[in-house]
Amino acid sequence: MNNESTSSIYAPALVRKILFFLLMIILTFGNVFLLFRGLNSPEAMDQAQIARQISRNEGSMTKFIRPIAYQQSLKAPDASASFMDFRDTFHAPLNLLVNAAVFKVIDAGNADKWKMQKDQMIFNLDRVVAGVATLFFLLAIGVNYLLISRIFDGKIAGVTALLMLCCELMWNFSLSGLPQMFMLFLFSSATYFIYRAIEMANEGRVPMTSALLGGLCLILLVLTHWITVWILIGYLIFSAFAFRPRGLVSLLVLALALLLCAYPMYRNYQSSGSVMGTAYMVIYNGLGDGEDSAMRVTELSSEDSNLRLDGLFMKIIRITILQGTDILPFLGSIFAAPVFFLALLHPFKRQPIARFRWGILLMWVFAAFGMSIFGVSSKGVHSNQIHILFAPIMTAYGLALISILWSRIEVVANTPILRNANYFVLVILSAVPLLLGSYNMARFGLLRGDKGFPQWPPYFPTVLNTYYDQQNMVKKNQIVVSDQPWAVAWYADRVSIWLPKKIKGFESLEDAAANLKTPIVGILVTPSSHGTRSLGEITTQFGDFTSLIIDGRVYFSTQPQGVTVFEKDPKLLGISNRFRYRAGLLGMDMVYYSNQPLRALE
Repeated sequence: MNNESTSSIYAPALVRKILFFLLMIILTFGNVFLLFRGLNSPEAMDQAQIARQISRNEGSMTKFIRPIAYQQSLKAPDASASFMDFRDTFHAPLNLLVNAAVFKVIDAGNADKWKMQKDQMIFNLDRVVAGVATLFFLLAIGVNYLLISRIFDGKIAGVTALLMLCCELMWNFSLSGLPQMFMLFLFSSATYFIYRAIEMANEGRVPMTSALLGGLCLILLVLTHWITVWILIGYLIFSAFAFRPRGLVSLLVLALALLLCAYPMYRNYQSSGSVMGTAYMVIYNGLGDGEDSAMRVTELSSEDSNLRLDGLFMKIIRITILQGTDILPFLGSIFAAPVFFLALLHPFKRQPIARFRWGILLMWVFAAFGMSIFGVSSKGVHSNQIHILFAPIMTAYGLALISILWSRIEVVANTPILRNANYFVLVILSAVPLLLGSYNMARFGLLRGDKGFPQWPPYFPTVLNTYYDQQNMVKKNQIVVSDQPWAVAWYADRVSIWLPKKIKGFESLEDAAANLKTPIVGILVTPSSHGTRSLGEITTQFGDFTSLIIDGRVYFSTQPQGVTVFEKDPKLLGISNRFRYRAGLLGMDMVYYSNQPLRALE
């Protein structure tokens, strides 16, 4: 009798788990294979091509060269003027090393082995990068299930896991190739150890090991993305008051952070003259002409750079307000997550639960302040978006408060069928964006079959991966200037310089490349510059090269005569004469200007 009742109790739970894992498998394979359209983030492509260089035993060398980074390198203690062996100082190292390890195993450094076929639309290594990110996303779900089961119960943990699995933003980050899902795994692991430390402190035990492990995970988080140093600062302040002896955990974690971050910061200083390398330039995101313009100047202090920090205070206020008004999309549109802030007012009976929420709040406040300084957007995936790391634990607290309030409603208490209705409503509401997006993408994916379709515009991997070899237009010791150099570096495996704003900057880079016997042989213009921008925005972003950016569109719209504004721009006469051979790689949306004759694309 007891065995029968026990089996009847566990049967529904077993069914729920089977259904959850079935849904997880369907969503994973559906997103990574059926719906996947390739990487869509410049930062992800940049990190991927650096990871490939590491897997080739060449170190953290980059084929994507920002003009300001090259200018920095000339004045660095360990000055290196080489374009072919240019050291990256923009990215934190850990995610690069993780992807490099995977690339090493699959021999991703062998370009011939991973070369795209003519009818292939998706670069296979894109899928590898997205697959690694997706794996960390699934691991993060598991870690959060263990954590939230410990804090509350299995039901809230299960619903949180389901909400994570049905979160469109988390899947978008997974497929973008950005390190946010690896960061989510590290942050979730950190919160697990921090909560264990709080439990031990509440029991009167010394929580040193768990508190330090939590700090170590946050240090690894910093080594994955520099902006997360703000989360670490929040933890240092919290641990100074939460654990005894007061301040000891904070000092030890700080010492460990300085020790582990010393080498990458020293390397940055040697390569650029700044311990933060080129990464600090992200502060211009939203100021003046923006971060992109800051990266494309050849002399940041010049008067024509149009970059000033005078508006930093107002910018911080503006982005702070943005984060407040858009907190739901920042947290993945999981409706229970913002309820965390109301849960701060609830008197939880268990002390560890009550104290832990203040640690989460403190880390989030510092994270939000960091994003206010360096910029963030709620539209799509953004490389600085770290609100998403807090979504699972905030969701758990929100669900706990909603459950408490829901159970106190008399109708609910007297109607068993309504006791879990709140969970169903929250899951359905939060999953709507994923369901709607997946339906349209699935139809499109089934239509395209196994060939897929890339993130066009602005990216078309097949063109970059195969065309250069067909034409032999860019050899390995030659350079392309482009408005999407990250894509050239990743898909074409060639060195590419970001198109400067000024003719003077372009010519100085051209002279430097020629002197080093690594000449600039072409200019690639893509929808990254002209696709969605107005003429005024193009002029602001690309300055002297406006006529070059719009040349393909003007040429196409004036057929059959085909008027070219690039060749008629008196400012660019010298450059247009040197790069006078034009090839439409994909109609006139993607145009390559070469210093040598080109055959038609086969």
